[in-house]
Amino acid sequence: MTELDWHSGRSNLSGIALLDSAPESKGIDMRAVRLYRLSRVREEMKKRDIGALIVSDPVNIRYTTGTRNMQIFSSRNTPSRYLLVTDARTILYEFTGCLHLAEGFETVDEVRPAKTASFVAAGPGISARERNWAKEILSTITELVGAKTIVGIERMNAGAALALAELGSKLVDAQEPIEMARCIKSDEEIKCVIASLRATEAGVSKLRQAIRPGITENELWSVLHQSVIALNGDYCETRLLNSGERTNPWFQESANKIIGENELIALDTDVVGCHGYYSDFSRTFHVGPAKPTELQKTLYKVAHEQVHHNIGILGPGLSFREYADKAWDIPGKYFANRYYLSSHGVGMTGEYPYLYHRADFADAGYDGVILPGMTICVESYIGEEGGHEGVKLEEQVLITEHGTELLSRFPFEEDLLR
Repeated sequence: MTELDWHSGRSNLSGIALLDSAPESKGIDMRAVRLYRLSRVREEMKKRDIGALIVSDPVNIRYTTGTRNMQIFSSRNTPSRYLLVTDARTILYEFTGCLHLAEGFETVDEVRPAKTASFVAAGPGISARERNWAKEILSTITELVGAKTIVGIERMNAGAALALAELGSKLVDAQEPIEMARCIKSDEEIKCVIASLRATEAGVSKLRQAIRPGITENELWSVLHQSVIALNGDYCETRLLNSGERTNPWFQESANKIIGENELIALDTDVVGCHGYYSDFSRTFHVGPAKPTELQKTLYKVAHEQVHHNIGILGPGLSFREYADKAWDIPGKYFANRYYLSSHGVGMTGEYPYLYHRADFADAGYDGVILPGMTICVESYIGEEGGHEGVKLEEQVLITEHGTELLSRFPFEEDLLR
C-alpha cells in the first residue's frame, strides 16, 4: 500500500461542503457552533466590564456571528464592514448592497448599511466621514447600554478611533477578549476543524501527486488552492511552498522557480478552510527520481523528532513556561534558523497562545496555562545556517482533559524516515 493509498482510505470528506448558514447536516450543528461562539465573546466582555464591542476583523466577525463577506477586501478597507456587540444585541453593519447576506443568522439581531470611513471612499472628506461614523455608532451604543460604558475596539483608521475618543468614549483594545474567547473550542467546533483538515489533506494529496521535475513552485502550489476552493474552503493565508535551495532559510514564498530533480519541497498549508476554520500542518516531500540523500533524511528525521517530542509533553494544566522548559532542545547547528515559535494556538486562523522556545522565552514569551479545548499546532523547521536545504514539519492537535488528540492525519514520508 502506498502512502497515498493510506491517505485516500482514511479521508472522510462527508462533512466538509457546508456554508455557515446551511441547515444542520453532516453531523455538525452550525447553529450550536454560532451560538457558542457568540456566548464566549460575551463572557469575555463581561469579565472585563466591556459594555460594547466594535469588531472589524472579518475573521472575528465570522467567529462572533458566522457571517462571511469579502474577507480580504474588508480586512484592508476598514471600517467598511463591522459588528457591534452588546450583552443583549448584535448589529451587523454590512457593506453596501450586501445586507441580504446576513439573513438566517440567529446571531445577528439587526443589519444596517455600513458607513465606509476610508480615504478611498471619502477622499478629502475623510475627517468629516470619520466624525460622522463615530457619532452614529456612539449614539447607538448609548441607546443600548448607556453613555459611560467601556467600548472595546479592534483595528480601525486612526481617525475613526480618535473621533470616538474625542466624543468621550472610554476605549480599550478588543484583542484580548476576542482571543480568549476563541481559544477554547466546543465539541461542534472541533467537528468543523476536522472537516477543514480532511478537505485540506485531500488537496495536499493532489499536490503531492502533481510533484515532478520541471513544474514551477507556483504551478504546484495552485493545485492546493484549486482543491481548497472546490471543497468549499476559503483561501490559503500564505504562500509557503518552496523547493531545493529555497527551502533554506524558511519563509520564502512560492515563485516561478522550476523544481529540479531530487530536491526537497516544503510547504505549510495555512488554509482558511471549511466553515472558516484553519487547517495548519506542514510537510516536506522529495522529488526524485533518485532516493533521498543521507543529509535530506537526517534533516527530516530531526524535524520529525522535534514535532513528536513536543506533542508528547503537551497536556492540560501545563504552563507555557513549563512547556518551554520541557520542549525539545534544538541542536546548535540548527538553532539560528529555528522556527520563530515552538507551538501556537489555532482556530479560524493562528491565534493565542504562542508557545516560545526556551531560549526565546525571556525576551518574547509570556505565561499562561494550556487548557482542554485548545487546538495547538506544533512546529519544526530544521536547516543549517548557510545550508543547502531544510525541512518543515507541523502537526495540529487538540488538548483534551487527559492529554492530546492528533487532528492532522496526512502521512509522513517513509523514504525520508528510513
